[in-house]
Amino acid sequence: MSPETDFFILVLVIGLISSVRSDEFSVLLNLKSALAESNTKLFDSWRSDIPVCKFTGITCDDTGSMVKEIEISNQNLSGSIPFDSICQLQSLQKLSLGFNYLHGSVTDDLNKCSRLTYLDLGNNLFSGVMPQISSLNGLLYLYLNNSGLSGTFPWGSLESMRGLVVLSVGDNPFDETPFPKQLLKLTNLTWLYMANCSIGGQIPAGIGELKELINLEISSNYITGEIPTEISKLLKLWQLELYANNLTGKLPVGLRNLTNLHFFDASTNHLQGDLSELKFLTQLKSLQLFENELTGEIPPEIGDFKQLVNLSLYRNQLTGRLPQQLGSWSDFNFIDVSENFLTGQIPPNMCKNNKMTELLILENNFTGAIPASYADCKTLSRFRVSNNMLSGVVPGGIWGLPTAEIIDIANNNLEGSITSEIENAKRLGQIYAAHNRLSGELPPQISKAASLNTIDLSHNQFSGKVPETIGELKRLDSLHLDNNNFMGQIPNSLGSCDSLSDINMAYNAFSGRIPPALGWLPTLNSLNLSSNQLTGEIPGTLSSVRLSLLDLSHNKLGGAVPESLSIEAYNGSFAGNPGLCSQKVKYFPRCSTSGDSGVIRTLITCLSIGSAVGLFFLAYLRYMKKTSGKEEETWNVKSFHVLSFMEDEIIESVKEENLIGKGGSGQVYRVSLKNGMELAVKHMRNTESGWRRKRNNILVGKEFEAEVETLSSIRHVNVVKLYCSLTSQDQGSRLLVYEYLANGSLWERLHDPIKKKLGGLDWITRYEIALGAAKGLEYLHHGCERPVIHRDVKSSNILLDEHLKPRIADFGLAKIGHTADTSSSSSCTHVVAGTHGYIAPEYGYTYKVNEKSDVYSFGVVLMELVTGKKPIEVEYGENKDIVYWVCSKLKNKESVLSLVDSSMGEAYKEESIKVLKIAIMCTSRLPTLRPSMREVVKMLEEAEPCKLLGIINVSKEKQNHVLLV
Repeated sequence: MSPETDFFILVLVIGLISSVRSDEFSVLLNLKSALAESNTKLFDSWRSDIPVCKFTGITCDDTGSMVKEIEISNQNLSGSIPFDSICQLQSLQKLSLGFNYLHGSVTDDLNKCSRLTYLDLGNNLFSGVMPQISSLNGLLYLYLNNSGLSGTFPWGSLESMRGLVVLSVGDNPFDETPFPKQLLKLTNLTWLYMANCSIGGQIPAGIGELKELINLEISSNYITGEIPTEISKLLKLWQLELYANNLTGKLPVGLRNLTNLHFFDASTNHLQGDLSELKFLTQLKSLQLFENELTGEIPPEIGDFKQLVNLSLYRNQLTGRLPQQLGSWSDFNFIDVSENFLTGQIPPNMCKNNKMTELLILENNFTGAIPASYADCKTLSRFRVSNNMLSGVVPGGIWGLPTAEIIDIANNNLEGSITSEIENAKRLGQIYAAHNRLSGELPPQISKAASLNTIDLSHNQFSGKVPETIGELKRLDSLHLDNNNFMGQIPNSLGSCDSLSDINMAYNAFSGRIPPALGWLPTLNSLNLSSNQLTGEIPGTLSSVRLSLLDLSHNKLGGAVPESLSIEAYNGSFAGNPGLCSQKVKYFPRCSTSGDSGVIRTLITCLSIGSAVGLFFLAYLRYMKKTSGKEEETWNVKSFHVLSFMEDEIIESVKEENLIGKGGSGQVYRVSLKNGMELAVKHMRNTESGWRRKRNNILVGKEFEAEVETLSSIRHVNVVKLYCSLTSQDQGSRLLVYEYLANGSLWERLHDPIKKKLGGLDWITRYEIALGAAKGLEYLHHGCERPVIHRDVKSSNILLDEHLKPRIADFGLAKIGHTADTSSSSSCTHVVAGTHGYIAPEYGYTYKVNEKSDVYSFGVVLMELVTGKKPIEVEYGENKDIVYWVCSKLKNKESVLSLVDSSMGEAYKEESIKVLKIAIMCTSRLPTLRPSMREVVKMLEEAEPCKLLGIINVSKEKQNHVLLV
């Protein structure tokens, strides 16, 4: 070959290589352009003066000229992917785009990437249907989990991917389908993740042929039937997740063969039988079988499992003892065996390595003493042993556990006293110790447990005086000391506990006067001081408190009953106080005044005339109803507070001229009573006919029952007060009677032009609304016996009273306790409860909800308060919301400050950014990264704005922390 020919070939090769490099660069430049809206530094190196193979996230082949891998996952990318362009990369084998904010559809052009062995589109915001991808027959790794894709998944495409090692398609709202049999041919699979993707039917026996499986997750679906015995062939299994399905039958014979199993979760099913197959699984680290119908004893061999750190078996029918060696070998951190029939003593060494965080054994038949070892368990956050038959002295150190948030020892036979060590319990929020034999005096050091919001020591043998220092508990919401032997005066310092809403000190030996300071408590809702030895007059200050329960009976009180308390609702509240008198309450002698006999005669005459007129009027109404052909409707009334009104007055006021609002669950009326009280009445009525009427009656009834169940027992100043419910005899009409909130909803005050003209909300007011609403949600999540999940937190469900204090309202979608996480049966159609713009991302995919879903929604509300914007606005862009918009502005200090509502002025801009930072944490895409509502309240309290003249001097150090990037 001549030199001229060699030179020609060399030039040709160089030209081809240059052409290839040019094409590769063009494709990547197109990708960069498509993702230009992203807030990332990834593309800083994607420049023309840098070789393609030096681009961040790009790997080339051995020739150094062809792009082999694009690894740009978890880079905060946003935009739509140009698959038609990317698939022009001839040597592309890996495309990794997971954990970003990518949106748009996945197009058929993806099939052109025929050389792909690795594809990750998971944890994004794509929409639409996943196309057929049969041409990607060389795939080894396919990640589509939590991608936002919906519709019918192309399971048939998988048949050509015989080499597939990892398949992850869970957490997507696909159409319901039986267990896809195409998977049974993928015998190389080691990792199969199909949780939360609408798989139904039974687990096929062929699952046993996937013998390379290390991980099998098919939880939160609609799977029925028994766990097939063939699953015991999967000898390499390391994790098996089957929870939240409709599985029945026993744990399969042969399960014992899975000796490599570390994690096993089949909770929230309908499994029966015993646990005998588990005693051979010695490598288990986590065993969760809660909410089933399992019986028999816990195998004693489980106590010898040296790696076990998590045991959750609550809500079954298990009997016998807990293995006494349980937790002795490992860094054991969690046990919940509540609501069974377990007996024997509490294993003493579960916190041997000081790693245990939660000990939950309530509602069983445990006996014996609380082991002294738990007094040294400094990591414990939840210690719940209530409703057992425990005895002996409570170890003193239990009261001083530094990280404990709840101590629940109620309903046992425990003795001892609350020790001064309680001063070390800085995080302690709740003490439940009712119905024991505890004694001694309350130590003054209880005031050092500054996080306390609930104290229930009722039905014990406590004595002595209640220390004045109790008034230092500024977060205290509920104080129950009834049925003890307390004596002395009621501490006047309780008037400093501004959060107190519920006080019960009945059946003690308290003496002296009722502190007038109790009437100054802004949130007091229930006051029971009955059956003591209190003297003096009833403080007039109690007249200014809106009490749903007042009981001062059986004391030694004297003087006049305050006129504002002399109402029918409080008729029994003052019985057993022979020294009281009243001009209105008929059970008491009249207070001595001149001309008394004339007054009595006048009253008798007025009452006689009034009664006659009233009887005539009722008779006339009944006559008119009968003559007009209408049957009289009868109502069933359930009251949840002391009522000062009759149901007739409510029913007659539900008419068009009193209508103030309409919603999805009914109409709301404003009712002004004759006594001056104002109420809000929600009328839930089904007006459909035929089969629709029957169906809608069920839906309306469920919302009505949910709201009644949730609110009937709740007593909190930041949760709307439900006075009573009224149900018509034919179940066609349902009324809920609430307190009336004069300033409407937060939504109206932020976004309604007319309401905004009445006066904008300054930052101090917005902050206090945020903190109050957070405290209401904190109570729902942490202060109730079982967590209440609202499921529709939004600014229109935060109502404002005449002082702009917030109340959480509208509990028609609320769920209580663990039932909120349970999926509906497979025959039901999924309905995402909540409001667009507020719904947490995971709820849209999985239809599962927990407290963290409420936290996300509350984070959106915080963003509304800071920015003044609605959750959904045109300026955010198509399919974008306020969370996306806020996150897109976190580039520098100026753009962050530009987010703050300009109507609030400049003074508090930097202060409001503190709350915006909390909002961003609340709206984290991953639920596990969101704080609890208790943590939110603490952060908001720390973000309290300076109120002096509205002047905020932010130090240079603080300014450096303003940026939220």
